[in-house]
Amino acid sequence: MSEGRRLARKKDFLLQRASILAAIRRFFVSRDYMEVETPLRIPAPAPESHIDAIPSDDWFLHTSPELCMKRLLAAGYPRLFQICRCFRGRENGDRHLPEFTLLEWYRAGIDYLELMSECEDLLIGIARDMGKGGEIVYGGKTIGLEKPWERCSVREAFEKHATLSLEEALKNGSFDETMAFEIEPQLGKERPTFLYDYPLSLGALARRKAGDPAFAERFELYIGSMEIVNAFSELTDAEEQRSRFLKEEEERRSMGKRPYPMPERFLRVLPEMPESAGAALGVDRLVMLFTGAAEIRDVVAFAPEDL
Repeated sequence: MSEGRRLARKKDFLLQRASILAAIRRFFVSRDYMEVETPLRIPAPAPESHIDAIPSDDWFLHTSPELCMKRLLAAGYPRLFQICRCFRGRENGDRHLPEFTLLEWYRAGIDYLELMSECEDLLIGIARDMGKGGEIVYGGKTIGLEKPWERCSVREAFEKHATLSLEEALKNGSFDETMAFEIEPQLGKERPTFLYDYPLSLGALARRKAGDPAFAERFELYIGSMEIVNAFSELTDAEEQRSRFLKEEEERRSMGKRPYPMPERFLRVLPEMPESAGAALGVDRLVMLFTGAAEIRDVVAFAPEDL
């Protein structure tokens, strides 16, 4: 297929993508959020064992704008959002690209439960702007968007859908595999599902859950069995954050991965950050949901193999 024909076939997807981006901006501006831009190249990513930053000379392409945006939050900017390109190594597939578009937003004075409600409002607002009404169709199935959306703890999800307990999965290192093959296919099938309260070891930058410190105040939003949002109440204890980073970095090195320097500027201002919550939403996946696209390559103008 010629270059022109290939790009022409994506026209409807790309037009809808542009409308979705405009709707996102309208939503946040209407709620007094400030749009910001932060650098794509940074000297020190947040050490997370399962995410690989792509080197750029002696620095790295950011995997998310999280650290810079939190520094702005600590400096007194209470409502922030950003739509930007992010980069992660070893990610390629029907729902993954090494370069992708992320929406990230932070708000002072709320926790992860209140952020769930804002996610509902955001996606319902986009659906309304796109003329979708109260439902979308994805993968041949109708998914209702009326509130309230389903809320299910990670423990409950293992009890309902998995062949082993949460404790067993953590002990034998099969948590991710169990999530991918047994639990995720059951989530968000008829209405969106918030999967919340992750084990603390799986929330590297999230606050400990009040009253149950073995868990983190973190949630992921699933629609049509696809993860769309990752969010949490923010950890503001610099010493605990440093300890978690060191543990993640130790695990990275044990896996033979490139070491990261410690993000000292972020850690220095962390005690000044207010109680807050933040979320990251995969824009490309969101466009897939609203357009019915089967692959993430359908909703971007150029995938890596097209360049």
